[in-house]
Amino acid sequence: MSTENGTVVVARDVTRRYGEGETAVDALRGISVEVPRGRLTSVMGPSGSGKSTLMHILAGLDKPTSGSVTIAGKEITTLKDSDLTKLRREHIGFVFQFFNLLPMLNAEENITLPLAIAGEKPDQAFFDELVSSVGLKDRLSHRPSELSGGQQQRVAIARALVSQPDVVFADEPTGNLDSHTGNEILELLRHSVEQLGQTIVMVTHESRAAAIGDRVLYLADGVIVKELSGASQHEITEAMEEISAA
Repeated sequence: MSTENGTVVVARDVTRRYGEGETAVDALRGISVEVPRGRLTSVMGPSGSGKSTLMHILAGLDKPTSGSVTIAGKEITTLKDSDLTKLRREHIGFVFQFFNLLPMLNAEENITLPLAIAGEKPDQAFFDELVSSVGLKDRLSHRPSELSGGQQQRVAIARALVSQPDVVFADEPTGNLDSHTGNEILELLRHSVEQLGQTIVMVTHESRAAAIGDRVLYLADGVIVKELSGASQHEITEAMEEISAA
């Protein structure tokens, strides 16, 4: 795993424009950001601020109109689609709001799917530790329809972590869960940073979720307008209210 100054992801002067001429929309307007290794970075902002667009570009799911992005020291904005797919498979994990599990596969098969696609087998010791840490040891033979929402999201998190990626991108990971289950998922994400050394970028609109981050980036109108480190949920909420009111 190569790094740039202890960073996993580096974006430089990233812009994203949709459409042309008078109808063009600038979703991102020159963002530069670094994602430090072994830290959880929360990304917040009002609806339409560009936070999801930023995550998609940092993860190589979308290409910027201008600017550059590197992951694990490799410039991704100029890669061919096949090379980009390979890089995402080797270096990136994803956690989505709606789990995105395959219904015909059991929990264990869903977790190991990224490795199976790559023609690899899991590191058994790491797999056992991972399954234990996400609390799924007695649920591995169950299909998604036999699992609760919280258990399905645990499967999704284990799937994101199983290949030991350089970075995990989590898009509203608690958005489809009740508050109690959501808190359990947040604790699990925090655990993966502190105990497994994982690097996570999480987009969220919830202050309680953002509060588990080592820092919070606030976007508004396609630019980063504020950054907080070690902030409480109350401080995060206040800052969000100020930005939304501006």
